[in-house]
Amino acid sequence: MKNKYQDKIDRFMDYAKMRNANEPEFLQAVKEVAEAVIPYIEENPKYQGKKLLERMIEPERTISFRVPWVDDKGEIQVNRGYRIQFNSAIGPYKGGLRFHPTVNQSILKFLGFEQIFKNALTTLPMGGGKGGSDFNPKGKSDAEVMRFAQAFMSELYRHIGPNIDVPAGDIGVGGREIGYLFGQYKKLTKEFSGVLTGKGLSFGGSLIRPEATGFGVVYFAEQMLKDKGMDIKGKVVAVSGFGNVAWGAITKANQLGAKVVTISGPDGYIYDPEGISGKKIDYLLRLRATNNDVVAPYAEQFPEATFYPGKKPWEQKVDIAMPCATQNELQKEDAENLIKNGVIAVVEGANMPSTPDAIKIFKEAKILYSPGKASNAGGVAVSGLEMSQNSMRYNWTAEEVDAKLKEIMKNIHNNAVKYGKQPDGWVDYEKGANIAGFVKVADAMLAQGVV
Repeated sequence: MKNKYQDKIDRFMDYAKMRNANEPEFLQAVKEVAEAVIPYIEENPKYQGKKLLERMIEPERTISFRVPWVDDKGEIQVNRGYRIQFNSAIGPYKGGLRFHPTVNQSILKFLGFEQIFKNALTTLPMGGGKGGSDFNPKGKSDAEVMRFAQAFMSELYRHIGPNIDVPAGDIGVGGREIGYLFGQYKKLTKEFSGVLTGKGLSFGGSLIRPEATGFGVVYFAEQMLKDKGMDIKGKVVAVSGFGNVAWGAITKANQLGAKVVTISGPDGYIYDPEGISGKKIDYLLRLRATNNDVVAPYAEQFPEATFYPGKKPWEQKVDIAMPCATQNELQKEDAENLIKNGVIAVVEGANMPSTPDAIKIFKEAKILYSPGKASNAGGVAVSGLEMSQNSMRYNWTAEEVDAKLKEIMKNIHNNAVKYGKQPDGWVDYEKGANIAGFVKVADAMLAQGVV
């Protein structure tokens, strides 16, 4: 099928490259969708001739603004802020804010584009968007973070609202930052509304929101294995990263009887053959709270663990790999190592953590491979549940939220299987997730006309 429509895919990508030059991350995300969706469009006349993909890759609105603020020394600093409102066909724009020095338009466009399909897969009424700044909260005092967040929101508030655009957290934007952003929005608008998700429990947040992405990754892995008659209990898992996603994945994997043996940071990775559980998870939280991007101290605290400086965990023999750190962290050589060591499943927790070369290897080996837009949708799913709770002025228990999350992840899995199952029984989850997300958004776009 790919060869049959390759000319159309190539022409579309030439068009995308012409309009989005020097945006490699965005073009990588677009190509992944195009390769799955263009053949589907060609085989379904309903979607032909409507320029649906051309419209989807063009944000409805791109906002860029200056963020001046004053540091603790009284010096003026200037950062750049963004909000990319990509697609509102099925609901208000929804997607995180990222504060990190690597933030640029290409990265935010790739994240926002992925968010369109991820949000659609949840079946909740949320469109796609993303935003952030090249501000780095690490090493800043609470007062500096507050002043920056207030300056950032002093511009952003004009463009968001509970029925327009509902940002959330992302890398560099946790509970502290969301609190400062919400406080400034409330002051400027004189209203208390569900305009942000990831809020503290004392002012409208949802239980299990911080863990939700990681929980969802494990629930998705559980469904993938069940589909093949296997159980996650007893499986050995490699996790990368040690932030919220990794923490949630490790916690839920332990609850379901799996054993997680790795975490990682920019300094290298930890291998703990006895498994990361109990007090080790508590230590992981303390380590993360230091705001130092290092995992080496774990091996000093727990001598049975080994620290591998400058390396990635994918060289270890495991049943399941869960890349939960950042984009393009798992590359061709890593994929080859995993396959050589007999990996059963690769379940993405980060956004686009596997390079195209790595994905090609997984698919050629016909292992279970899930793209982040499907398996890491648990975070935005619980953000959507937080929006629902805010609208109702009500809070569900942790058990209720967790049950709803598990059901959403099960439905995402089933939709990906519906569109991705191949004649030989193998499921192309990447193809299935992209088509399932596309169909929901495309149908809404067709119904609303050319807007």
